[in-house]
Amino acid sequence: MRAGTGVRSFPPASEGTPVQAAAAKVMTADATAIRRSGMRCMVEPRCGFRAADRTDRLVVTLTLSSPISAIDRALAMRRAGFRDKGPPAADVLAEGLDVRTVRDLLHHYPRRYIDRSQVASIRELRVGQEGTVIARVKGTTKRQTRRRQSMVTVSLYDGSGYLDVTFFNQPWAATLYKKGQELAVSGTAAMYRGKLQMANFEVEILRGAEADMVHTGRITPVHRATEGVTTRTIRELVFRALERLSSIPDPLPDDIVAAESLASFDPAIRAIHFPESQEDLARARERLKFDELFTLELGVAFRKHRVEAGQRGVAHVTSGPLVGRLMATVPFEPTGAQRRAMQRVSEAMARPRPMNALLQGDVGSGKTLVAVYAALVAIQSGHQAAIMAPTEVLAGQHLRSMSELLGPLGAVSYLDRAEGPSDGQASLLEPERSAPGPIVTYALLSASVTGKDRTRILEGIARGDVGLVVGTHALVQEGVSFRDLSLAVIDEQHRFGVHQRMALKRKGGSPDVLIMTATPIPRTLALTYYGDLDVVVLDEMPSGRQPVETRIARTAGERTAAYGLVRRESQAGRQAFVVCAAIDEANRAEVRAAEKEAERLATQVFPDLSVEVLHGRLRPAEKDRVMEEFRAGKHHLLISTTVIEVGVDVPNATVMLVENAERFGLAQLHQLRGRIGRAEHRSTCVLFDESTPDNEEARARLEAMVRTTDGFELADEDLRLRGEGTLFDVRQSGLPDLKLARLADDLELVRRARARAFAVIQEDPDLGGRPTLLEELRSRFERSIDWLFHS
Repeated sequence: MRAGTGVRSFPPASEGTPVQAAAAKVMTADATAIRRSGMRCMVEPRCGFRAADRTDRLVVTLTLSSPISAIDRALAMRRAGFRDKGPPAADVLAEGLDVRTVRDLLHHYPRRYIDRSQVASIRELRVGQEGTVIARVKGTTKRQTRRRQSMVTVSLYDGSGYLDVTFFNQPWAATLYKKGQELAVSGTAAMYRGKLQMANFEVEILRGAEADMVHTGRITPVHRATEGVTTRTIRELVFRALERLSSIPDPLPDDIVAAESLASFDPAIRAIHFPESQEDLARARERLKFDELFTLELGVAFRKHRVEAGQRGVAHVTSGPLVGRLMATVPFEPTGAQRRAMQRVSEAMARPRPMNALLQGDVGSGKTLVAVYAALVAIQSGHQAAIMAPTEVLAGQHLRSMSELLGPLGAVSYLDRAEGPSDGQASLLEPERSAPGPIVTYALLSASVTGKDRTRILEGIARGDVGLVVGTHALVQEGVSFRDLSLAVIDEQHRFGVHQRMALKRKGGSPDVLIMTATPIPRTLALTYYGDLDVVVLDEMPSGRQPVETRIARTAGERTAAYGLVRRESQAGRQAFVVCAAIDEANRAEVRAAEKEAERLATQVFPDLSVEVLHGRLRPAEKDRVMEEFRAGKHHLLISTTVIEVGVDVPNATVMLVENAERFGLAQLHQLRGRIGRAEHRSTCVLFDESTPDNEEARARLEAMVRTTDGFELADEDLRLRGEGTLFDVRQSGLPDLKLARLADDLELVRRARARAFAVIQEDPDLGGRPTLLEELRSRFERSIDWLFHS
């Protein structure tokens, strides 16, 4: 057993002093390996503790809610810096890492570990490969470069060879690293002037002159630090805290721990910081990952039940005449997935509690039909429906698509109706109605709708004369008042802020909400951060569509071949898109800009073709003109920014060229590719890649695009490559972030935790019978209490 883990267990105070009791009490089986060495360190002077410190630490009882300063005042007041000392470590931890209490500190898990059994010798290092070595300092040299920058070289030796690590503009390194110190160095091996060096390295001091046992265990934790506090100080604080804490109560009920065959919490929280073996570490990680996911799912289930119980929605009539006429007149055969989705939406809207559903489907899977179906359910029940899109282009596309579906039902644009009182009297200008049911009127409300038209639409919405409103964020502005909104459809919801989404909901009492996204959400995200929504999936594509072939172009020859493809398709009567990342050269250096690229293509590459430009800075009327002309076939080539990412439907377009594709995320690339392949014609997407060979992440994204056209598979790959933090705004969501669990890797654990959490809430919705769980929930959600209990 190794000494110095800082891990021990105290019996109750009534059994004597902690040291005496710890020496006499036999440890429990699952904690023995972790605690025994720490207990020895408590009683052996060679561990380097001062008696005064030990006495001071035992005077005041330490709890999970104690401040960092209560752990060890000297450590908490430690200041980093050589010449200019910074603020105390406790202040830096609070401000830089949001670690304020003992609980926060124990949940500040190590980001990696130095395992002495798995490190390489210097002789085993290979140039270009990453590795970790443990070696002693043989000496340091300090000099100035030609640019008058300090350069400190620390020479290391481990018995098998020598290794240099060089610090630039860090003169203090010459003082910090002393001869004889033991260091752990991780980085990439490189050669410079015939000497082996470590590049992009991290250095950890393992053994100083005093041989402090806190830092010399076989598996040494490396915690995330920040400017002003070192990982060494954090490690010591964790060590001291675990010394002083008696057995830490388990936040999970015994029945769940037993049913899931989990380790007990106390040994797990100790082993995550100071593991005795890799097996101990793996078991601790599984337990604490489950805790994170279980508490997250418990919060989701708790809020979902509270919201549903506290709101009274509209029990819609789902078998009325409008939906029947829609299904009888729809100009294509709905897919099985569309029929299942409409059935689930229908069932949810029939219930008296508000619907909160997420409709996700791949690009072109037919979400518009489901949205129209839901809107007609609301309208035939005597209410209003609203569809909010993030851009005018997408809102306009929705209006066109929906008018095609609603036209056979006798639906009319509100502005096309004759002016007159809202008395139920049909206008002579309205089409003759051939079937019973209310007249469906629809309108577009966006920034481009102004003047008398805007005033008339607002009045019609307020009177209830407009049954279906399609719009942008203009729908949530002041002055927009619905008479009776019972359905809010929010498309591409990730482009809206929380406040915009909530503002649309507030336009009605407790309206049903249908969130649509063509950016498939990874399965684990759907089960966690979107876990309070009922997820409806469209996993089939309409028949007759050709899969899009995707290629990567990196050479001049491949670019020329892509241009040849555009020319051949144009000659065959087809059209093409070219997407650039910026509008003009001033926007972003080295990125092909839309206006510049349009000029080049029109004059140098395709002088005989009609080329047009579309970007976000154009006025709404100009955007509409460009899109209508391209849709009508007046131009062969449309050069655009990502304004066409969603909402553009040009079935005749068969080629998509994406400049600087390495700068786009997988979701964006998939959306852009979805602009083609919308008819029976064979389509091709070419991704121009100008990344360097070492940009592995960018190249992995592009290879994934070539490998599959399945948006759900790409969503999981995106999560794996980038992590949930960049895909989802955790802070905005109101949910706590994950410190150990990784949604890309822990799908099965997510499912287990979700099942247990929802079962608990089903049995005890208010957690009145489980006060410990309720307290844990409050602790984990402390920065989003309103979201959990009030919003």
